[in-house]
Amino acid sequence: MLRAMTPPVAELEVHRAALTGHCYRMLGSAVDADDAVQETMVRAWKSLDRFDGRAALRTWLYRIATNVCLDAIAARGRRAMPTEGPLGAIDDDLAQHERTHWLEPIADHRVIPADADPAEQAALRQHIRLAFVAALQHLPAKQRAALLLSEVLGWSAAEVAEALELSIPSVNSALQRARATVATLDPARATPAELTAAQRALIDQYVAAFERYDIDALAALLRTDVVQSMPPYTLWLRGRETIAAWMLGRGAGCRGSRLVPVAACGGPAFAQYRPTPAGGHHAWALIVLDLDADLVREMTFFLDVLVDFPRFGLPLDL
Repeated sequence: MLRAMTPPVAELEVHRAALTGHCYRMLGSAVDADDAVQETMVRAWKSLDRFDGRAALRTWLYRIATNVCLDAIAARGRRAMPTEGPLGAIDDDLAQHERTHWLEPIADHRVIPADADPAEQAALRQHIRLAFVAALQHLPAKQRAALLLSEVLGWSAAEVAEALELSIPSVNSALQRARATVATLDPARATPAELTAAQRALIDQYVAAFERYDIDALAALLRTDVVQSMPPYTLWLRGRETIAAWMLGRGAGCRGSRLVPVAACGGPAFAQYRPTPAGGHHAWALIVLDLDADLVREMTFFLDVLVDFPRFGLPLDL
């Protein structure tokens, strides 16, 4: 009788995109998020005969996914951004860490359900912003889970407490500390997810200047304290003049690049293809931009194209 009440396996798959978004926010890695969701599906399938319907299927799956992610964090630690290390200079050596050290970008369509209403889609884009996910990685694992279950999924303190096996006062305390930390590390968190007309114009100007390789025009679109990083390299730079000097010096190989818009990390992003000696263009970076009202605040160039481009359905050559 209980088996007849359980959902068919196909109903689990309906929730894959939403679960992937949750696991990505928890783990900071698109690859790890996929692995966590697959493990969630396996655990759920094996436990279907014990699902009694007292909780919604989606809630039950989120509980499993959260526990999978907590196990993964305990085993692997957290992801980071280069900006957590010392500020670099344009002549510094290009040291690098393994791919598994760094935060990874994610394609919007992999984590935002296509059937979600526009308001929910906007909220989900806001919660996969690179700055927000990077800030989450600084939280202890259960604080991170509590914040996401509460603020992204809208669970009550009692529901969060049950899922994380904590008391309600412990959950409320964890939420208070988590919100304070994230507010410090991601001060632009409350920025609306939808781009303004000025920001859309800024992006168009950025692409045009980059493809012309007009560095003066490009620099005029950057904040004076703009930040640039290039995972997997540890080097990161700050300042409009410093970054302009980099692009005219060691970064000059980007001259002649083409930028292809992609939907990544809930905001403006581009696949960058650099020119090749043979005359074509080859994948070089996935660029994720962070904007303020009318200027570029941060540029992250993810250089692990052999992993990232296929996950976005992007060719390696144009």
